[in-house]
Amino acid sequence: MDTIKTIFWAIILALGIRTVAYEPFNIPSGSMKPTLLIGDYLFVSKFSYGYSTYSLPFGVNLFDDRILSSEPKRGDVAVFKLPSDPSVDYIKRIVGLPGDKIQVIDSILHINGKAVERELVGDFVTRTRDGSIHRSNRYVETLPSGLKHYILENSDNLNPMDNTQVYNVPPGHYFMMGDNRDNSRDSRYLNEVGFVPAKNLVGRAEFLFYSKDTLEPIWDLSSIRFDRLFTGIE
Repeated sequence: MDTIKTIFWAIILALGIRTVAYEPFNIPSGSMKPTLLIGDYLFVSKFSYGYSTYSLPFGVNLFDDRILSSEPKRGDVAVFKLPSDPSVDYIKRIVGLPGDKIQVIDSILHINGKAVERELVGDFVTRTRDGSIHRSNRYVETLPSGLKHYILENSDNLNPMDNTQVYNVPPGHYFMMGDNRDNSRDSRYLNEVGFVPAKNLVGRAEFLFYSKDTLEPIWDLSSIRFDRLFTGIE
């Protein structure tokens, strides 16, 4: 009986932490390179933006909007429920706030008619599953708030989203983009992602607690990216 009680309270504690404090997520795609890599595991703070239906385990519908809410900041890396399919979690960077006008011109992000500053700082090299090497241009992008972060962007402007329409972010919604600009399905694709309602925000990505190169065997300890363990997300 004591063992059963211990297990019961351990489960309750774990659910409580997952509901109101931190929830773990893993990165299955390269849309947020170089900030987040495939095989990264991170904690998302649930209290950063307050709580909604999508903050609760199993999407329990206890309230219509958010409670104890606080406004996300431009540049936050956030997990959210895909508006077209709330069973799917996405993670992107918030670049557009309610009322903003967002546009991409010749691959450069524009916010409210002004180009966002970026500086080329070198290559980002990745290895593909067939063993080949892929190089992308790595830039430091500086958002209007002064926040600096890395993005990847090829210089050929051949991606259909290198030049876009003007997106008018509605009240209570956010515009999300992946840092791997040529390889990210994000708010630029209105029919697939589009503007993200505040209710769909799950939380802010805070720090990595584990990272592994998924191209290497699971038993190979050298595949663990020790330099990424317990690092903050910017």
